[in-house]
Amino acid sequence: MTVTVQELRQTAEYVFGWEELRPGQQRAMEAVLEGHSVLCVMPTGAGKSAIYQVPGLALPGITVVISPLIALQQDQAASINERLARPRAFVLNSGKKKREIEAAWAAAENRDETERAKFLFLAPEQLAREEVGARLRALDVCLVVVDEAHCVSSWGHDFRPDYLQLGHLIRDLDVPTIALTATASHSTQREIIERLHLREPVEVIESFDRPNLFLDVVQHVGKTDKLDAVHDQVLTLGGHGLVYVATKKAADLLAERLRSSGRSADVYHAGRTKEERESVHEAFLDGSIDVVVATTAYGMGIDKADVRFVVHADISDSLDSYYQEIGRGGRDGLETRAVLHYRPEDLSLRRFFAAKTAGKKDLEQLFLLLVAQGKPMRPAKLKEISGLSARKLSGLLNVLEASHGIDDGAKGYRVRDIPPRQAVRQAVEYIENRERIDESRIEMARRYAETRSCRRRALLSYFGEELPVACGNCDNCLRHSPEGRSDAGGTAAPKPFGVDSVVEHPEWGTGTVMGYEDDVVTVLFDTVGYKTLSVHLVEEKHLLTEVAAAG
Repeated sequence: MTVTVQELRQTAEYVFGWEELRPGQQRAMEAVLEGHSVLCVMPTGAGKSAIYQVPGLALPGITVVISPLIALQQDQAASINERLARPRAFVLNSGKKKREIEAAWAAAENRDETERAKFLFLAPEQLAREEVGARLRALDVCLVVVDEAHCVSSWGHDFRPDYLQLGHLIRDLDVPTIALTATASHSTQREIIERLHLREPVEVIESFDRPNLFLDVVQHVGKTDKLDAVHDQVLTLGGHGLVYVATKKAADLLAERLRSSGRSADVYHAGRTKEERESVHEAFLDGSIDVVVATTAYGMGIDKADVRFVVHADISDSLDSYYQEIGRGGRDGLETRAVLHYRPEDLSLRRFFAAKTAGKKDLEQLFLLLVAQGKPMRPAKLKEISGLSARKLSGLLNVLEASHGIDDGAKGYRVRDIPPRQAVRQAVEYIENRERIDESRIEMARRYAETRSCRRRALLSYFGEELPVACGNCDNCLRHSPEGRSDAGGTAAPKPFGVDSVVEHPEWGTGTVMGYEDDVVTVLFDTVGYKTLSVHLVEEKHLLTEVAAAG
């Protein structure tokens, strides 16, 4: 069966009520029709779900959607079923009862095309179970969707080892795959493609800019003064909002203070039961709660259009995280405040969380276990004989593979022909390299918080996007010009290399030019992460040399 672009447009209009497809949406859909996989990076609110929902309905077969956001899975499935006026989308996750899960599988295995499930929503950790993968491989799958695809990357702000097993399933199903995310820096994009085994995917990368978000940073010296200021500010902000804090204890204390001051507030974090989290989520969506105070684990699945403010009581671990978090505000396109309350000492907590243990013993034991097997091993079998948890095993396999100690083949993992000590040494060096990169990402968050120039320009530069003029919609722009004119960009400096150019540094090796801010160029190096260099010194000392493109 051949599906045309016209049929896609008809499905979009008749089923979903979308009279026009946006250029990025149509480009991605056309690629799927042509049998290509797609990496789609679009900001929140740009209609990423349409990219798989429309072709998923038009194509014969089942679309498998993998997402860590259980609440959002349920919302999307319910929305599809409401549009179709019958159940064609089913959710398979840990929150479902056994009979519901079996009913979903029965619908997926139904041979009647008019009654069969069209969409199956799963969480990534379910794919660690061999029986789930086997049942999916037996279905007539036409499309695989990986939502929040940045989670596949150890560069990403919310790394989830469960995502690493998706590459096996995608390779076995051998159908077009759509990887969706709202934010992914260049390095994360490359790693998504590699980890998911996307063969020459069509890349649809749109602007990261959310011009309706007013960016603001409030500087503090004392911890108590900062928390008081967050409390006082939230009391004055109108509408519904999110407040992010670093710890569960801080979330509980702030929510209690807000309630005592008359604000309708509640908390959402891992210390609450599943039922309590669901209750808070529903109350926030229906408007009976105005403010949710949360750790950053909250809200990946929140889809409330009219969030009017996102306040951070603590700095995020990276600008990747920060942009994802503030992106939950203003999805209706209306003016929304994104405020960071910043104290330089808070960075020490982020550096503590960023530090990792190399785990030499675990790496060596797993490598020797693979050597002893003498044949490729699937993760499920390795989990059984190693006794490791699925999450820890996935993390160790990721490190050994990325450091070229093992190969991930169609039949499973197998060791390369290198001595165990060398494999472990390479793995430890890889981890240390990642720690340096994580540290550089924290440094970039610091630069954003402390810059006196246009914040939006600094933020977009991190993702490799240039803003020609200062935005006029951040605190620094307004501080320089009360009328909001875009004159906070600083003195223009020469740009010796274009954004996206590949350059070489004598000490740090190969890197990619991400952007410019005033007289500083930001480069993302493969081995040490983000570095900022004076353009003047770069030119005077010849610190960077452009690398000619291959071919």
